[in-house]
Amino acid sequence: MTRKNRKVTIPVSIGYGMTDIMGGGAFTVIGAWLLFYYTTFVGLSPIQAASIVAIARIVDAIVSLFMGSFTDHFYKSYLGKKFGRRRFFLLVGAPLMLVYILLWLNGMNFWFYLAVYLAFEIIAAMVLIPWETLPSEMTKDFNDRTKLSTCRMFLSASGTFLATFIPGVLIGWLGEKNADAYLINGVVFAVLFMVCVFISWKVTWEREITPEMMREMDKTRQPTNASEKLVGIGKLFKEYASTLKIRAFRKHLAIYLFSFTAKDIYNTVFVFFCVYCLQVSSSLAGTLLSMSIVGLPVTLIAGLAIIKYGPSRLYVFAYSMMLLCLVGFFLVYQFPTEHKVLLLVVLAGLYQVGRCVLEFTPWNVFPFIPDIDEMVTRQRREGLFAAVMTFSRKTTVAIATFAVGLLLQSGGFVKGSLEQPQQAINTIVLLLFIGTSGLLLIALWQALTFHLNKRTHRIFVDELDRLKANGLKQHVTPETRKIVEDLTGYRYDELWSEGGVKGAKAGAASPALHNGYLPNQDL
Repeated sequence: MTRKNRKVTIPVSIGYGMTDIMGGGAFTVIGAWLLFYYTTFVGLSPIQAASIVAIARIVDAIVSLFMGSFTDHFYKSYLGKKFGRRRFFLLVGAPLMLVYILLWLNGMNFWFYLAVYLAFEIIAAMVLIPWETLPSEMTKDFNDRTKLSTCRMFLSASGTFLATFIPGVLIGWLGEKNADAYLINGVVFAVLFMVCVFISWKVTWEREITPEMMREMDKTRQPTNASEKLVGIGKLFKEYASTLKIRAFRKHLAIYLFSFTAKDIYNTVFVFFCVYCLQVSSSLAGTLLSMSIVGLPVTLIAGLAIIKYGPSRLYVFAYSMMLLCLVGFFLVYQFPTEHKVLLLVVLAGLYQVGRCVLEFTPWNVFPFIPDIDEMVTRQRREGLFAAVMTFSRKTTVAIATFAVGLLLQSGGFVKGSLEQPQQAINTIVLLLFIGTSGLLLIALWQALTFHLNKRTHRIFVDELDRLKANGLKQHVTPETRKIVEDLTGYRYDELWSEGGVKGAKAGAASPALHNGYLPNQDL
């Protein structure tokens, strides 16, 4: 449970990353196939199917907000002391992955699917939010964190490939009209997810609980009445809002949300586009989605590229590649050719190169955000930032999914039919090309002014360490001052003040003791 004599090796990094086979795989299957399955086999309308995802994710997003702060302070409990404030949730969440099977039972009603999907989303959040903080817990070295994140995203790409390849194979094997293919797929993945989460629990660790943290536990008084609880909730929401005062995090969050929502719209609509607009089989659609296998080598290359070139250039490459491929798909739709399938395979493969880099980059950047926040607040708030990202992501994907369902239904989509009116086909085309490309362009605009990379992070952390060692502010170099101000969004003279910058945080009992981290204590 401690970092003493522990090193971030490749096997450890692989073990840590196994959980993203669930994170990448489960929601890829859901994004690509759930709406299609519910509207084609279960008999739900597009808006009912989309409502299941939207309602569950909004509720889950609210739960996720509290989950981040809950894990930050879970070390005060008996279970947190014994099993760890982060890793405990991986241990509990592993067997609960089997709930995923219930999503793919046929013949149930709307309320059953809503309840099951809501349960799975909450279980996934319970696992993913504390798991996402572990790189910051395990090391502060840029290369070690990149190693962890690269292995994570390699395995996420593996999960994405399996989540698109296996359904396509099962549909081709059992038949286009056989709902059992989806259930078998659910069983296979549920067992896989359970094993992966358990492995991550087994190989990871957290920073030690220090005597100072123990004394803080003794001083903490829990709210005793409704009024105090409401005040505590208000302070918690102020803390969440305070994360947006960090300039680098605002840009990072905007890039993350717009690009990932664009990817979600593509995944949700693509099977509809293939079946109803291009008039090809759903198994071929699965094959095209399974071109995500190119993400395996691309992830390894991206791990080297992010160190050499930085996140901003990777973002530009990813979004440009995806936009060009969307243009290609549109041309294939507008100008049918006898080489259609070959062109689709090539375009799908190139698109997945961009998608892989899109997914890889934000979660490589995330572990460095709390370092920037520490300069402002003199706190370590990894759980808080993970919760804000999860809440924002689930809220936007809920809105996007519901909007897709609403637009499909208003566009005249006929549930359970393999023939759709022209109005519905036009709606699918507009969603895929205008919706996806519009969001990618906004993300690209933000990425062009994002300056966090290996070099600027090293300069930033060196300055942070210098101030922790009681270095004088007037000795800062002009370049360091500029980098610190650019990443934090604050004037340098305001930073590293006693108690943190005024208004940049809320609700902390002590500026020196938060999230189990002391300002003068190395990770």
